Amino acid sequence: MGLRKASAYSKKYNRPYTRKSNKKSKSYIKTIPPQKIVKFRMGDIIGYLKGRFKFNVILVSGENIMIRDNALESARQFVHKILDTNLQGQYYYEVCVVPHHILRENKVLTGAGADRMSSGMQRSFGSPIGKAAMVKKNQKIFLVGVNDEKAWRMVLDAYAKIRAKLPCHVRTIIEKTNLNSQETQK
Repeated sequence: MGLRKASAYSKKYNRPYTRKSNKKSKSYIKTIPPQKIVKFRMGDIIGYLKGRFKFNVILVSGENIMIRDNALESARQFVHKILDTNLQGQYYYEVCVVPHHILRENKVLTGAGADRMSSGMQRSFGSPIGKAAMVKKNQKIFLVGVNDEKAWRMVLDAYAKIRAKLPCHVRTIIEKTNLNSQETQK
């Protein structure tokens, strides 16, 4: 069975639903779905921590929304492939949001004889099917650290291509880091 459309899970709740218990209680989630995002930090991590990159290209959310982990992972893979082939490790790439909210689905059958097999609202808690990151307006989704103007223009093109993979309006911010102030602070 395929995934539901993103609008089924785009509603932003107040806090993430993560009630996990080892007991057999109906109000708790028995199993948590696995993490689909493989890596959260890629590229030259030590170089970023030492402040070697001149520009930070940030993808920012334009609204309060939940982004599913499979959408984040597909966008991460696409941007990482472009960065890795063109910049050969001279970049830093980070996924800034972490999917914690557990999505549930109450499966309903349709067709002949489905009324005998479906539970309807009798047991409507639903089974966990995935995770989502709860993203607020103006929150960072992705961050890329690069050194020159040619590189950040390439990152902007990659961000433009992944906008269709994300279920919200996004915008990009380019920050110029002050390398001299970071070196003098150490």
